[in-house]
Amino acid sequence: MQKSFKSNYFCRDMGKIKDIFTGEHRKFAWFVVITTALFAGSWLIGPGNTVIKWVKAKNEISHQEKQMEMYRQQIADMDESIEDLKNNKDSLEKFARERFNFAVPGEDVYLVEE
Repeated sequence: MQKSFKSNYFCRDMGKIKDIFTGEHRKFAWFVVITTALFAGSWLIGPGNTVIKWVKAKNEISHQEKQMEMYRQQIADMDESIEDLKNNKDSLEKFARERFNFAVPGEDVYLVEE
């Protein structure tokens, strides 16, 4: 049975790679591999500006952007409530009675806690 072209090509390349690490330049090849691995490792987890810190910073920025949007929505809701209180005397009276327990002189106020 004959091997496919990809299989032959892959095996031939693997043989070349194997020769690099066992041939006369093996010390240099291992030096390159180890140096590259150390560089990549220090870039990923070492001190300073690393990929892990980039990911954490991106997550923090995303979280803060969501928080900012929530606060913008709360501000818009409060602005709407303020406009309603400014323009509608009945809603202002209701707000004062409910929030601050205001009462008309001579009126009794009863607080019921649930």
